[in-house]
Amino acid sequence: MAQFILIAYDAKDEGAHERRMATRKAHTDSITQLRGEGKVLIGVAITDDQGKMIGSVVVTNFESRAEFNNWLATEPYVLNKVWGDMLVLNGNIGPSFADLIKKA
Repeated sequence: MAQFILIAYDAKDEGAHERRMATRKAHTDSITQLRGEGKVLIGVAITDDQGKMIGSVVVTNFESRAEFNNWLATEPYVLNKVWGDMLVLNGNIGPSFADLIKKA
């Protein structure tokens, strides 16, 4: 398995926050399912100084970059244009956090 770190900032247009809130349940349901499958290790909302959500960080655990890309293409925040700028980094979870990875 390979870990990929997604850093995604919300789109900057006027309706971005409303799209986020309207899509939030579908997004969290999807992340909860993937967490149960061991494919998402952690998700964190990025907030501004007032606590308003402005993006996300998701640490994933997929077999390959292709599998990660397939998930990302169907992610509700992507489909509904909530996320604007996205950065994907390769990662390798350290031994102190190995318990987060489900064993097959």
